[in-house]
Amino acid sequence: MINIEEVFETTTMISHDNLDVRTVTMGISLFDCIDSDLDSTCAKIEAKLLRCAGKLAPTADQISRELGIPIINKRISVTPISLIGASCCHSTADFVKICVTLDRTAKKLGVNFLGGFSAIVSKGMTPSDRLLMESIPEALSVTDNICASVNVGSTKNGINMDAVKLMGEIIKDTAWKTRDRDCIGCAKLVVLCNAPDDNPFMAGAFLGVTQPDVVINVGVSGPGVVKAAIEKCAGASFQVLCDTIKKTAFKITRVGQMVAQEAANRLGVQFGIIDLSLAPTPAIGDSVADIIETMGIEKCGAPGTTAALALLNDQVKKGGVMASSYVGGLSGAFIPVSEDAGMIAAAECGALTIEKLEAMTCVCSVGLDMIAIPGSTSAATISGIIADEAAIGMVNQKTTAVRILPVEGKDVGDSIELGGLLGRAPVMPVNQYGCADFISRGGSIPAPIHSFKN
Repeated sequence: MINIEEVFETTTMISHDNLDVRTVTMGISLFDCIDSDLDSTCAKIEAKLLRCAGKLAPTADQISRELGIPIINKRISVTPISLIGASCCHSTADFVKICVTLDRTAKKLGVNFLGGFSAIVSKGMTPSDRLLMESIPEALSVTDNICASVNVGSTKNGINMDAVKLMGEIIKDTAWKTRDRDCIGCAKLVVLCNAPDDNPFMAGAFLGVTQPDVVINVGVSGPGVVKAAIEKCAGASFQVLCDTIKKTAFKITRVGQMVAQEAANRLGVQFGIIDLSLAPTPAIGDSVADIIETMGIEKCGAPGTTAALALLNDQVKKGGVMASSYVGGLSGAFIPVSEDAGMIAAAECGALTIEKLEAMTCVCSVGLDMIAIPGSTSAATISGIIADEAAIGMVNQKTTAVRILPVEGKDVGDSIELGGLLGRAPVMPVNQYGCADFISRGGSIPAPIHSFKN
């Protein structure tokens, strides 16, 4: 049941501090859509999505109106399409056809994004996996609402360096095919290590094979709320700071819990998890970088930034798990450069570099996210960046990812405008020394010694 007192408690956070529910994501299994005939597979996919998610957008809008809580995105995640298309897809064009079907259906349903044009290749690539990966540039260039992801490593399996090398080339090709739109295709493509099964976040969302047939996951967001709370304890000890963040994360998570329960009940589907990640938006005052600076860091990226982010990430999780027993996804602090006004400002003045961002990813959710780099950057260098980030995830037993945009025709000092939640990205410099010989070795980086726990 809706607790009206909890609704009232969130009013100030919504009106003054940019509190919102980032997404209500419906996960839908497509295993029962598998067919040896491509047209039949596409028809089954469309029919199931329309049947299961037909009321998703209107229900989310209704809940938003009733509770007064902004729900920014309605999204769908599906079973990795490399699995669904294995029987019927014999070329990249076949996978593109499925992607177009997904995009057309997403538009009919009124959802903002559909994730799951994905492959899981941490141990190796099947012919279907490779075909899907090779189809990504074309698929993302002819669709609007589809997000693609590839998981190239895990703590248990190590890192598939053949896949890492290929994804560097895929990202370059995707940028080229969408060069007339500031390489927006790359904003809908993420390369992961240790991808969770229950992830409602884009662009890495897919419905894991361990999940129910249909499930509701909710991602909440509230950097502005946390910043406002921290401002009230300026100069206080770390104990006071930590307690403040925990209490605030609890309140934020309760909002998501209410929305998730209502959505699951009204749609008649299972409730999955709350992802309580602090996900920024381009709006002023809704920034993770601003939180870090409010803690006492002069500019995000300065010495002390990684420690401040580690503190924030941990306290958000500690507060969130008290509000919901079903916390999942990534849950922590996101640092997507283009989507965070404070991160953009820090990057433009030189305080924040890719190397510092990489250090920050050791202690927070996801990884190098929404970073624009010069279009002249080689595929091997991009693969090296992916490998570095995957290694952080593999060794630290956490999810890491790379969503990077090599912007054709632009260099350091330029910027790109992606609009909406994707925001604006300054083109950041990349280390000019290469790694092509390393990336070209082939094979896999083995799993670390602490992976052997069975």
